[in-house]
Amino acid sequence: MSRIRPLQRRSAPPQDQRQDSFPVAGEAVPDRFLSELGARVRTMRAVRGMSRKVLAQTSGVSERYIAQLESGQGNVSIMLLRRLAEVAGVQLEDLVADPAGRPKDWVLIRELLMQAPPVVIDDVKALLTGRPLDRPTQTANIQVDRVALIGLRGAGKSTLGRLLAEQLGWRFVELNREIERDAGFSVSEVFSLYGQDAYRRFEQAALARIVAEPGPMVLAVGGGIVSDPVTFERLLAEYFCIWIKASPTEHMERVRAQGDVRPMADDSSAMSELVTILKSREALYARARASLDTSGARVGDSVQALLRMVRNYCTAGCPYVARNRIAAAGANGPVCEAAAER
Repeated sequence: MSRIRPLQRRSAPPQDQRQDSFPVAGEAVPDRFLSELGARVRTMRAVRGMSRKVLAQTSGVSERYIAQLESGQGNVSIMLLRRLAEVAGVQLEDLVADPAGRPKDWVLIRELLMQAPPVVIDDVKALLTGRPLDRPTQTANIQVDRVALIGLRGAGKSTLGRLLAEQLGWRFVELNREIERDAGFSVSEVFSLYGQDAYRRFEQAALARIVAEPGPMVLAVGGGIVSDPVTFERLLAEYFCIWIKASPTEHMERVRAQGDVRPMADDSSAMSELVTILKSREALYARARASLDTSGARVGDSVQALLRMVRNYCTAGCPYVARNRIAAAGANGPVCEAAAER
């Protein structure tokens, strides 16, 4: 299981120590670079579900400066930019470097390499240089008796996931509850005390632990899991992922009904922020194998639609190889509950 680094409580600098930097009159400013940098900062913030106000409060950089930076008008201070990157849990180079000059999935590849043991690094170097591997490669097994529901808060993942699991006779797991158990704090406390980076570390460790546990399950995950490329890639590899959608208005109504305002607390432009977050994550959520729009739908109808999706997946030719239960079930293996009524 992933080792979690010790947590350090984050505190923002006093208001009178916050630093802003603006263009100097007559100074040549590379407009295109600043515009593209601002767009990357805005996307970084949106994917992680952070409003400008929350980013300002946790980084100590003023909200006015962040707004100017995102609009391409800020004269960038490298120290302030570094502070924003640290709070959001991204590398500074991801904000500064032009992504057009990088390979596809570069961030994921880099994070995997940073976590890989030396023997895997040697294999990667061998593949890239055309040398034969010293050992045979292994093909990862995909859990076909596990379903994960992804999407923004308020889509109905927890409600639908619990009912789907009851219908299938499977275990239901909420990743946030597992994170709270491991951290000893509520999710909101982890965010407020230690920041998003610490939450993502708990999230990655909790998923790794759950993946190793036996038996079929329906898993509901937090909407921001897509912001961590390694964790999200693991989720896609181990679960049949379904994107649960809803209209922005229904998302907001359901979130407020739950009393959950994280991480856009006290933000008067919450709806605008939610739309921005949704747009920035759409391409990531779309990597799921299926999607379900719950806008205006009754809960029972949505559960039946999910059942059909799972059963259709099984009848489409997926091999039911439950690697965690095959030994106990004997040579023939267990029967796929999802396809039992096809």
